[in-house]
Amino acid sequence: MEQLGHFINGQHVAGTSGRSADVFNPATGEVQAQVALASTAELDAAVAAAATAQPAWAATNPQKRARVMMAFVSLINRDMDKLAEALSREHGKTFVDAKGDVQRGLEVIEYCIGAPQLLKGEFTDSAGPGIDMYSMKQALGVVAGITPFNFPAMIPLWKMGPALSCGNAMILKPSERDPSVPLMLAELLKEAGLPDGILQVVNGDKEAVDAILDNETVQAVGFVGSTPIAHYIYSRGCANGKRVQCFGGAKNHMIIMPDADLDQAADALVGAGFGAAGERCMAISVAVPVGEETADRLIEKLVPRVEALKVGPYTAGADVDYGPVVTAAAKESILKLVETGVAQGAELVVDGRDFSLQGYEDGFFVGPHLFDRVTPDMDIYRKEIFGPVLSTVRAQTYEEAIGLAMDHEYGNGTAIFTRDGDTARDFANRINIGMVGINVPIPVPLAYHTFGGWKKSGFGDLNQHGPDAFKFYTRTKTVTSRWPSGIKEGGEFSIPVME
Repeated sequence: MEQLGHFINGQHVAGTSGRSADVFNPATGEVQAQVALASTAELDAAVAAAATAQPAWAATNPQKRARVMMAFVSLINRDMDKLAEALSREHGKTFVDAKGDVQRGLEVIEYCIGAPQLLKGEFTDSAGPGIDMYSMKQALGVVAGITPFNFPAMIPLWKMGPALSCGNAMILKPSERDPSVPLMLAELLKEAGLPDGILQVVNGDKEAVDAILDNETVQAVGFVGSTPIAHYIYSRGCANGKRVQCFGGAKNHMIIMPDADLDQAADALVGAGFGAAGERCMAISVAVPVGEETADRLIEKLVPRVEALKVGPYTAGADVDYGPVVTAAAKESILKLVETGVAQGAELVVDGRDFSLQGYEDGFFVGPHLFDRVTPDMDIYRKEIFGPVLSTVRAQTYEEAIGLAMDHEYGNGTAIFTRDGDTARDFANRINIGMVGINVPIPVPLAYHTFGGWKKSGFGDLNQHGPDAFKFYTRTKTVTSRWPSGIKEGGEFSIPVME
C-alpha cells in the first residue's frame, strides 16, 4: 500500500500524527493509498519553517521569481500526461478532462510570468516642495491555500502561482481524497528552482484547517469548496485577523430563449451538466427553457443525448464522456437527492438510478439523470447536487427565467443561449451572478481575468487569479520622502497642506 506524507522543506516526509485517510480508486472502489493527516504541531512546524525561508524569497528580484514560474511551465508541459494520469486515477476524471484540469492551472502560472509588471508600484515626483511619494507592493509573508478534491491540479496552481510570484511562502492543504498531484507539483517547483520551504504541502483534515486558521503567522487564506465550509473558514479566519477569500457552492442556471439554436443549446447542456460527472462548481445543473414549446423541443433533443452518454473509467478510452464520482458517500448523496426529486413530484425523464458498469460494480459510478418540470421549492433545485443530474425548470417568460437565477442563493455562474443581442446585453447587465456566459455554457474566465462568484458562492472582496490575485497576495506600502535641498526652514509643528 502506497503511503503518502507531506512535502516539507523541499522533500517528502512521513506523517507523525498516527492518523491517516484512505485514498480510493473511484473506478474500482479499492483503496490504493493512504495519506497522512497532519496534527496541529506538524502544521505549525511547517509554517515556522516557511516563515524562516520566506524573507530571502521576498527579497529575490521579481524577475528571478518569474523565471522559476517560467521553468515550472516547461516542467508541467513535460509531465502533462503523468500528472493527468495520476489525477484520473485518484479523482476518476477522464484522461482528457484531467489534462484540461492541469492546463487551466498551467495558464495561471503562465500569467504569473508577468509578475514584474504586475508588482510595479506608483511614483509621484514633487508631490510637495522637494517631496516625492511612491508606493510598493510587498509580500504578506506566509499564506495558505485550502483546495478541493474536484480540481486537484487547477485550484492548487491558481493559489500557489500568484502567491509565490508575489514573494510569499505558501502552506498548501489539498484535499485528502486526491493528494498525489499537489505533491507532484511541489516536486516540479523544486526542480524549477523554488527554494526549500517556500511551498509546504501539508495533507490533513479539519485539524489541519483549524491549525491554519488559528496560526498567527499565516497572514492570508484562500479556500475553494462547499458553501458551509467556505463560510466557516471565512468567519474564523477573519476573526483571527487574516485576509481571507473563500469560494463556495453553486447552482448554475442556463436560460434557453425561444430563438436559440436548440441543437447547440442541447449539446452545451449535456457537456456542461455531465462533464466530470457534474463535479464542477461551474457545471450547469439547471436548464431554464422559456415557453412551453421551447421546453418540449429542448427535452426532445436532450433525452437521446443524455441516454447516449458513455460512462466508464478513464482507462476505457477517449470516447468515455465521464467517469465515477469521487467517493461512495458522494454517490449515495447524489442518488438520495434523485429519490427526493421523484418523491417531490419532478418528472425523471432519463433515469440512471439502476446504472451498473460490468466489471466495475464496486466503483462509484452514477448514471446520467435528466429531470423535467422541476419547481423552485424542490430540494433538487435548491441544493447543489454535485453529480450527473440536470434539472429542467420551465419558465413562461424571460423575466420569470432571469428571476429564477437572480433569486437563488448561489451566484457563481450562469449562461443564456439566444440569437438576440438586446436580450443578451440585458441579461449580462442585470444578472446578479459573478460569471456570465452568452452562448457559452461554462464561462470560466481566462487566466488574465478574474474568477469569482457572488452571493453565497463567494466570501471576500477579491477574486481568484488575474489582477485580483496579485492584490490579494500583496499589501501596499506608501512612502513619502524629502531629501535636504540646502534650504533650512526649521521644524514644522502643524500638518503640512497644499497651498
